[in-house]
Amino acid sequence: MHQGGYDANVRQLAPGRRTYVDGSEVRDLPAWPPAIDGIRFGVLERRGRLLVVRLAFADQEVLLHRPVGLDPVRHLGGGRRPGPDVAPIGDRLAEYLIDDLLAANPAQKNAVALLVNRVNQVRRASREAAARSGSQGE
Repeated sequence: MHQGGYDANVRQLAPGRRTYVDGSEVRDLPAWPPAIDGIRFGVLERRGRLLVVRLAFADQEVLLHRPVGLDPVRHLGGGRRPGPDVAPIGDRLAEYLIDDLLAANPAQKNAVALLVNRVNQVRRASREAAARSGSQGE
C-alpha cells in the first residue's frame, strides 16, 4: 500500500501509526481490503521510486531500518506499478520481496521471521477450522 511521500513521512514512521502527510494535509491510511490475508507491505514514494518501509500482520509490525526499492518485475510479477489503491501480490512474490528486505536488513531477521510465523499460524488455524466445519456437515 502506498503510504505517502518518503521525505514527508519517513521520520514520522512509528508502529501502529495510521496517518501520513500528503502536502499540507494529514490523512488517514485507508483500511486494508479483507482479501489481504497475509503480510501487508507499506511503501513510501521518493523521486518516482517506491520504497518498502514496513511490514505488518494483525497487531505485529516491523519498520525497516533500510528501505528497499520495490522492483515492479521481481516483486509485482511483470512490471505493473501500484497506484493509490492496494496492489495485492501472491505468496511467491511476497517471498521474493521478503528475501530482498532481509538481505538489506539482516539485523531484523528475527522480527521478520516472527511476523511470517504468525501469518503461517493464522492461516493454518483457518484451514484446520474450515476442515473441521466441513467434516461436521457430513
